[in-house]
Amino acid sequence: MKTLSTKILLLCAAFALVLNACQQGPTRYTQNSPEIDIVKKVISNYDTKSYDTSVFADSSKTYYNTNDDALSPNEAIAFHKEADSEYASRGFADSHQEYEMVVTDDGETWVNCWLTWKGTLAANDKEFEVPVHLTFRFVDGKIVREHGYWDPTEIVLELQKIAAEAKMMEEEQTE
Repeated sequence: MKTLSTKILLLCAAFALVLNACQQGPTRYTQNSPEIDIVKKVISNYDTKSYDTSVFADSSKTYYNTNDDALSPNEAIAFHKEADSEYASRGFADSHQEYEMVVTDDGETWVNCWLTWKGTLAANDKEFEVPVHLTFRFVDGKIVREHGYWDPTEIVLELQKIAAEAKMMEEEQTE
């Protein structure tokens, strides 16, 4: 009898260990979260040129293709508005958008997204597609840091070509 009760006790203990091991801790990775919804709203606001800083902390820092020169939320909006003057149209494609939220080992909450930006230059109607990676750090439901990475080379070269052609035409007219 003692052997049977010992076996039952060991079986219960093993079951408790298995049950405890199966319990999940906090979510460390997801593709659905309030933070992702906030980032999607930021993307939508960019697309519609209805800029809004309410989802950013006052001390938020934005870094575009740099790790050194931070922009405040208002400076980031000014950056976009200045760039808007070069385009007849621009925005993120609706397809092939990927979003994920991760909680790092240090407990930081980040939302990453991979998007395709499309734009048409106002000066010559040339169209561009540029892959973009954006990542946002959240604290207490607000964006405190944003990093954006993309390769602007083709657009910069085209803008330089347009400027050079305009300068040549101007020089020809003054001769």
